Amino acid sequence: MLGIEALASLDVRQSGTDISPIGYEFTTETISPTSITLVPILRSGLGMLDALQTVLPYPVSVHHLGLFRDPLSLHPVEYYNNLPFTRPNSSTAPEGNPSAANLAIILDPVIATGGTAVAAIQTLKEWGVQRVILISVLGCAGGVAKAAGEWPEATEVWIGGIDEELNDRGMIRPGLGDVGDRLFLTIGK
Repeated sequence: MLGIEALASLDVRQSGTDISPIGYEFTTETISPTSITLVPILRSGLGMLDALQTVLPYPVSVHHLGLFRDPLSLHPVEYYNNLPFTRPNSSTAPEGNPSAANLAIILDPVIATGGTAVAAIQTLKEWGVQRVILISVLGCAGGVAKAAGEWPEATEVWIGGIDEELNDRGMIRPGLGDVGDRLFLTIGK
C-alpha cells in the first residue's frame, strides 16, 4: 500500500499502441522517469522488494546496499554496495554518471536514528540519481526528520507509522524489533 501511494506521483504518458492477444488495439502507457532502480537496504529491505516490483508496470534494476548500525556509536557502516559505475566518455556521455538511474527507490522497513537512511541517500546522490523516494513501514519522528532533511529538494519519504522515541540502543519504542531477524526467522543478537 505504501508503494502504491509513493509511486502515485510518477507521471504516466501514452507511449503508443499495441494489439491484445484477442486482436483489439489498445493504448500503451509508460511511467516517467523511465530509468528507475529499487534499492533495498540489506537485509530487511528485501522483504519489501517483491511488493514494489509488482506495483511497477515493467521490470526495473535492483541494486543492493548493505548497511548496518554500529552497536556502540549507532553510526551506519557500509559493508556492501553493488551500484554500477561507468566512467563517462566526455564527448558522448551526459554529465555525471551515465549508469545512474533518474529515480532510486530505497526500501527499508524501519527508520530509527535515521543514520542508515541518510547514508543511503548520500550514496545514491553521489552515484548521480536525480531523485530519491524512501519507503519505510515504521519510523521514529527524529530519525524520519533527519532522513527527510538530508536532501530535501530531491527526496520524498513515505512512512506507514511513526513512534516517538528510541531506547538507549537506538531501537524504536515500542517498535518492531529487528525486521531482518523477524523476516528470515533468525535469532537476534
